[in-house]
Amino acid sequence: ITPGKVYMSVINTERSGDYLGSCVQIIPHITDEIKSMIRKIADKSGAEVVLVEVGGTVGDIEGQPFLEALRQLRNEEGHENVMFVHVTYVPYLRAAGEFKTKPTQHSTKELRSTGINPDMIICRSEMPIDSSLKRKIAHFCDVEEEAVVNAPDASSIYEVPLVLDSERVGDYIVRRIELDVDGEADLSEWAGIVESLMIDEPVVTVGIVGKYVELEDSYISIREALKHAAAHLRIRVDIEWISADDAVNEEDLSRLDSILIPGGFGERGIAGKLEAVRFALENRVPIFGICLGMQCMVIEFARLNGMEGANSTEFDPETPYPVIDMMEEQKRIKNMGGTMRLGSYQCRIREGTLAHEAYGTELVGERHRHRFELNNEFREELESRGLIISGTSPDDFLVEMVEIEDHPWFLGCQFHPEFRSRPNRAHPLFVSFLRAALEKSR
Repeated sequence: ITPGKVYMSVINTERSGDYLGSCVQIIPHITDEIKSMIRKIADKSGAEVVLVEVGGTVGDIEGQPFLEALRQLRNEEGHENVMFVHVTYVPYLRAAGEFKTKPTQHSTKELRSTGINPDMIICRSEMPIDSSLKRKIAHFCDVEEEAVVNAPDASSIYEVPLVLDSERVGDYIVRRIELDVDGEADLSEWAGIVESLMIDEPVVTVGIVGKYVELEDSYISIREALKHAAAHLRIRVDIEWISADDAVNEEDLSRLDSILIPGGFGERGIAGKLEAVRFALENRVPIFGICLGMQCMVIEFARLNGMEGANSTEFDPETPYPVIDMMEEQKRIKNMGGTMRLGSYQCRIREGTLAHEAYGTELVGERHRHRFELNNEFREELESRGLIISGTSPDDFLVEMVEIEDHPWFLGCQFHPEFRSRPNRAHPLFVSFLRAALEKSR
């Protein structure tokens, strides 16, 4: 639920005349829409508990309608059915050698000014805080002492559920909102996943060649999907971030066990990505291309196989071989968002391919976000030169996945498999990719 979705929904409702010409305001129209969206999520999922996270900082103007909507929601649903958890930071002043609780006290006071009284306070800190500090926070913030929870820095984000469980967070929540739960929570499977994520060896090195590598969180889903796959294989993955904006150094690439080309938009950095694809082809290094990464793999493959000057019309509208192009029916759409192939679509996988070996099935659903596709006018020519179309849309019109045969692991997909990866369900393509990288490392 984003502000854009909320405001767009309210504007569309007003345009359709549902408000009968009345003045549209933050309260009640925006807040009512937020509450409606939350309830729809509960109804659609059939969930007994809906966890709503309000990002940002208490006092941010962008968050005020959401806090007001949640305040109203508690009154409408009943205090016993709504619980507020406030996450604060407890800084440690090294010069003084002590924690300071004033920021927590002030943020709680600010939250109360919105009409929301927190039922639980989770204290983020560099190091564990002691019970006396918890008592102090409970006293000044007017919450029960057992509702003051410490979440110190962990070596992995996946450790945090175990940390919260050790603080008996689940027990308190169950009592507070009167959930009918029998027995203790069993986190043994999760503990096993965390243990797998901490493995030190064997190690495989993956080079991510992208143009946003200065901010690693730009590729956070890919990074975490690699970690999930590594845990599944009980190996450690080391990621080398390689800027596609610079000339890619072959010496840097030669140290890698595998290469991953992530998605993106625009011409900047394309030359570096194409260099990485060429290196992987010529040196038989496992390579995985996602979205734009797949398109770069197709372009470089075409260039190395007699189609000199092959390119995408996104980068060169006059290319003699537009192997990547926007579909004709999309070119007439002036709104860029309208030309997106956005959301979950099915992909039919060809038997006897790397993709089929990884998935173990013929039909999968994957999430998409792209405007350009492999140009069907060059599909037969590319296949005749050795490109394998291993995945297509169910009607066989859109190319979803490509491979080549004479290579340890060369696979590109037009969709974003990283969005479907989970710590306990690593995505099969990432697992297959790292398995090939492990073979290369040996």
